[in-house]
Amino acid sequence: MGKRTGLYPGTFDPITNGHLDIISRAAKLVDHLVIGVAINEGKGPLFSLDERVEMVRHEVEPVAKAEGVTISVEPFDVLLMHFAEHVGAQIIIRGLRAVSDFEYEFQMVGMNMQLNRNIETVFLMAGAEHQAIASRLVKEIASLGGDITQFVSPYVAKHVREKFTARGVKFVTRSGRVIDAKRNGQKAKAK
Repeated sequence: MGKRTGLYPGTFDPITNGHLDIISRAAKLVDHLVIGVAINEGKGPLFSLDERVEMVRHEVEPVAKAEGVTISVEPFDVLLMHFAEHVGAQIIIRGLRAVSDFEYEFQMVGMNMQLNRNIETVFLMAGAEHQAIASRLVKEIASLGGDITQFVSPYVAKHVREKFTARGVKFVTRSGRVIDAKRNGQKAKAK
């Protein structure tokens, strides 16, 4: 049997603990996992494509080592099935959080099967502790100065705080302390 390649596509704006849960579990199913970072300017991403690719690479490196698989991170701006063919994926991995996700994904699978019946789609349910996490909600919480540390890694939280601090947002920790994220080259300070 040949090398099995899986593709996990998404915008990853930013990558969350929910994404990492799916990536860790998907890595158990394949020999090589490609994380496809969609350009998707229509969603008005908080992070540039290069920033998202860099954050995903940083976050998946320990997963690749722990699971003993290769993981590559590649941007794409073409039809998903064309990208899957380009990277040699036999399966596309999609995460599900709720019934509403399934309805959308069900339609997408039907269309994708019309484009290439040789590429299967595999759905992985997010772990119970991650089912409510969505990048959109993480950004909304951060935009209002909320604590996002339970939803993303410390590395990603730092980058999100920096983006919103530059827009004048002040962050409050669970203990009620205000944190100013790194601004103009200075380190973050708790008040």
